[in-house]
Amino acid sequence: MAARILSIIGRKGTGKTTLLVALAKEFARRGRQIMTIKHASHPARLDQPGTDSYRHFHEGAVARVVLAAPELRAIIERTPDEADPLVLARQYLSDADLILVEGFKKAPIPKIEVFRRAVADQPLFDPAAPNADEWIALLTDDSEFRAPCHVLRFQDTIWLQTLASIAWDRSKVLT
Repeated sequence: MAARILSIIGRKGTGKTTLLVALAKEFARRGRQIMTIKHASHPARLDQPGTDSYRHFHEGAVARVVLAAPELRAIIERTPDEADPLVLARQYLSDADLILVEGFKKAPIPKIEVFRRAVADQPLFDPAAPNADEWIALLTDDSEFRAPCHVLRFQDTIWLQTLASIAWDRSKVLT
């Protein structure tokens, strides 16, 4: 079976990570192999100065280091800033059933947006935007908000199960 991919987007502080974790747990409960990609707007530090892997990467100026430890493996590699979640998914995560991406709001993949009125007056979703059809759902605390995609509300009793079903059906199949 080919891997599927979709992105969880929203402004800072809306609960993107919380939603991603909840969806991942729901899909794992359903027996799916879930993998994730997290977009960061700042450089990430996985190892610390003085460690062997740090020395390999920084002092040795190698292109890629695989850090293999009991129950954990990490790949540290030099790469341009313009990471593409589809390229990353194909390169590293193709054996997943579903790849949940946090961020990459401009990437051409299906999106679920988390929108909270306490954070912003309007969602990122713009029905007039050329990529508006990429939004498969919007999860909000705004009882009045309407959109041409699925709109679920935190106060709905089974929003997580409903959202998981929508996410699976509307996720992009990697080819």
